[in-house]
Amino acid sequence: MTVRRDATPPGATASGPAALLSAAECVLFDFDGPLCDLFAARPAAEVAARLVAELRRTGCDPGVAASGGDDPLALLQAVGKHYGVGGTTAHAERCLTAEEAEAAAGATPTEHALELLGVLDAGGWDLAVTTNNSPAAVVRFLDRYLPAVLAAEHIHGRTSDPGLLKPDPHCLVRALESTGSTAATAVMIGDSPADCLAAKAVGVPFIGYAVNARKRRALEEVGARWAVRSLRGLVETARQRVESREPGVGPLPAGVRG
Repeated sequence: MTVRRDATPPGATASGPAALLSAAECVLFDFDGPLCDLFAARPAAEVAARLVAELRRTGCDPGVAASGGDDPLALLQAVGKHYGVGGTTAHAERCLTAEEAEAAAGATPTEHALELLGVLDAGGWDLAVTTNNSPAAVVRFLDRYLPAVLAAEHIHGRTSDPGLLKPDPHCLVRALESTGSTAATAVMIGDSPADCLAAKAVGVPFIGYAVNARKRRALEEVGARWAVRSLRGLVETARQRVESREPGVGPLPAGVRG
């Protein structure tokens, strides 16, 4: 059974994260943060250091190679900005993809994230991932926990062009196209200013995931109106939404389509 929802669900005119989720037909997730801690077992700083060493070995400008600090994505963006889309950038992206795929094998799920994905899937929401990480990392993580929930065609991650990383909305546009959704019927859950800015660029309502005051301030500074510290409330909202549409539907098991 797949639960169908009204085009104009109750609460659609209210405000707040619960109302945004209830009104949506499609949920776009950032990956590292809202769904998992990608570098839990393979620290990002160590990944960045290995990338720097490899780039220097292959002749990358030392200043560019050092400009990303401990952030592998910032390093890739710096390389792309300096060298453009070409051999050096492509090599850096392939190396980072390999690192992320390895990291995904030890990534830890964000609290309540798997439950939220399962309830949304069982409740009939369209789901997609919109991330600056590699699709390979997302696939490897989901295959460990919820292999049937998200089809590969709805995982929209990094391409060979670092210029298309968020805050560019490229991956969100692709996600809306792949799910057949519109910005007005979707909502994005993300934890970074880049997520918020990408969502704003295409008019997708945004729910911030901010585990601390620093994260919340960073989101507020780019105009995020709503943020949650835990995904638990969104799980409860999704369950209530499904049950209000299908009285007596009973418990919805995480990760299993109804």
